[in-house]
Amino acid sequence: MVRMNRKTNSATARLRQDYLRLKRDPVPYVLAEPVPSNILEWHYVVIGPEKTPYEGGFYHGKLIFPGEFPFQPPSIYMTTPNGRFKVNTRLCLSISDFHPDTWNPAWSVSTILTGLLSFMIEKSPTLGSINTTDYEKRQLAAQSLEYNLRDKMFCELFPETVETIRTELERRKELEKQARHQSTASEVSSLIRDQFQRDQSPLHSALANLVVIIGFAAFAYTVNYVLKSIAME
Repeated sequence: MVRMNRKTNSATARLRQDYLRLKRDPVPYVLAEPVPSNILEWHYVVIGPEKTPYEGGFYHGKLIFPGEFPFQPPSIYMTTPNGRFKVNTRLCLSISDFHPDTWNPAWSVSTILTGLLSFMIEKSPTLGSINTTDYEKRQLAAQSLEYNLRDKMFCELFPETVETIRTELERRKELEKQARHQSTASEVSSLIRDQFQRDQSPLHSALANLVVIIGFAAFAYTVNYVLKSIAME
């Protein structure tokens, strides 16, 4: 029991150090926070990098560290549907507990998060990965914002990200509203133009008939005039 407590205390001390390092030198595109009541459980958010199918998405997951950390690797899970990894499934990565033989105790939480991001944007298959198209991944990226807002732990640990997501959702709603307004205006304009053309059609036909009648009358008058002139001569 004492031995286990010593291991847990060692893991706790190491994770606190890693947390401080992570705050000083954040991992690009990744946020991470431990659960306040249990430092062995961390949650992360991968912000989809530009020029990838994940751009615009926010992907929530968690790391479960063993009491033997850093001598044993953590379990890694992805919570947000993403098109790359199965959700709520232990991921088979060289930095996870699926491969303790490849784990290096010198690796930190930052190393784990960097490796996870790197593997996410690759296409190498592994246990826990899935095969979807880039189009499907982009669709899931767009849906990830609202999905994460329904996750209580996500909202508690990442309040600033929650505000960012809400702002982005409001921006999207405004763009959709403008698009609908422009579409409606275009439809109304088209209807008015069509109606005008229909209204003008009978008038155009009447004018054409009138021109024909006048032309015919003018021709008849000219012929009659010529005949009278000949008769007088």
